[in-house]
Amino acid sequence: MTAPRVVLGVGGGIAAYKAALLLRLFTEGGASVRVVPTESALRFVGEPTWAALSGQPVATGVWSDVHEVPHVRLGREADLVVVAPATADLLGRAAHGLADDLLTNVLLTARCPVLLAPAMHTEMWQHPAVVANTALLRERGVHVLEPDSGRLTGADTGPGRLPEPERIHAAAMALLGGAAAAGASSSSSSSADLAGRHVVVSAGGTREPLDPVRFLGNASSGRQGAALAARALARGARVTYVRAHTEVPDPDGAHVVPVSTALQLRDAVLAAARAGADAVVMAAAVADFRPAAPSETKIKKSDDDDGAPLVELVRNPDVLAGLVAERREGRLAPTTVLVGFAAETGDTTGSVLEHGRLKARRKGADLLVVNEVGGGRAFGATDNTVVIIGADGTERAVGPAPKESIADAVWDAVAMRVPVKNSGDL
Repeated sequence: MTAPRVVLGVGGGIAAYKAALLLRLFTEGGASVRVVPTESALRFVGEPTWAALSGQPVATGVWSDVHEVPHVRLGREADLVVVAPATADLLGRAAHGLADDLLTNVLLTARCPVLLAPAMHTEMWQHPAVVANTALLRERGVHVLEPDSGRLTGADTGPGRLPEPERIHAAAMALLGGAAAAGASSSSSSSADLAGRHVVVSAGGTREPLDPVRFLGNASSGRQGAALAARALARGARVTYVRAHTEVPDPDGAHVVPVSTALQLRDAVLAAARAGADAVVMAAAVADFRPAAPSETKIKKSDDDDGAPLVELVRNPDVLAGLVAERREGRLAPTTVLVGFAAETGDTTGSVLEHGRLKARRKGADLLVVNEVGGGRAFGATDNTVVIIGADGTERAVGPAPKESIADAVWDAVAMRVPVKNSGDL
């Protein structure tokens, strides 16, 4: 399999330094990368840095190496074009077909997937002109990531922060994987071992309403579920992403089904699973209980009453156990691989792993991913440490590692368990 050819465009924003980290992710993954910075970008990170990290020559204008016609060749030969950071100026020029430097020429000649990762101040990102330009680019099939929210230049915070390099890389690999799967025949490789598969991933924390303004919830950020969906896309799968409340953007390329409560999540997962899913991965943090009778109006606090209202709880259905029952009763294909997640804490009755083993036997899923929570572990963190327990008695410890690596380990285990498809099925 030949190395994917990636053009990494770099816009003239302070976040340009993060593009060097993104470049390293691409090259370490085996990609051949040509960096095309704008003249403004070179005021932040110089040409020697890009040349040294990519091992390729760097140019910004259309007048260098004219005999090689770089303004046409680079875009035409690329398997993927990524621009990070994509400034407000770059978004505007790309949206309106302007081509006054090498990078905007590459964007016009590219016939491969194009991924833009915006970065700018909040006021710029929310300006009607930028909103309109972003919408126009998306209408034309350009993939534009939502920027992160956080610290910007100076003391400012808000939406407009460049997505972390790992997130951009995951989205890029998803596009490369999808392009490879679309152009593949019967050949296969580990990078597209889920090609032709339909997988369902649940993510985030459910919320159970107490009244119109309050709810019972949990600390899940949805990062692990988002990483699972992104890595499945990168490996060629078609992904249904049942998303409760998360702190991270939806993976680009997934079919997103937004939900809020445990009952809504159960119904959405079951519907997607019954529609011919090859695997279902339950990474969502589903509330075990919900209020028996949510108030239709806000629960008031009386100044002369020191007491608090009593809330009666009822148990929510076990979605993973329900999936196992559905498969056993024939409403799911017998080959559907079912994967659960178990967030555990050790106590006087057993360790995290011991509790996980008991839960694995009780749930009856093919795989149970056990991780310890609390003390800053798992919830909201970018790294995780897990043990993947198989119904066949196998156990694999993974981490501490980025959640994208955890996701790949889970999909490795799934890929070993889904039956091989005939070439005619793909």
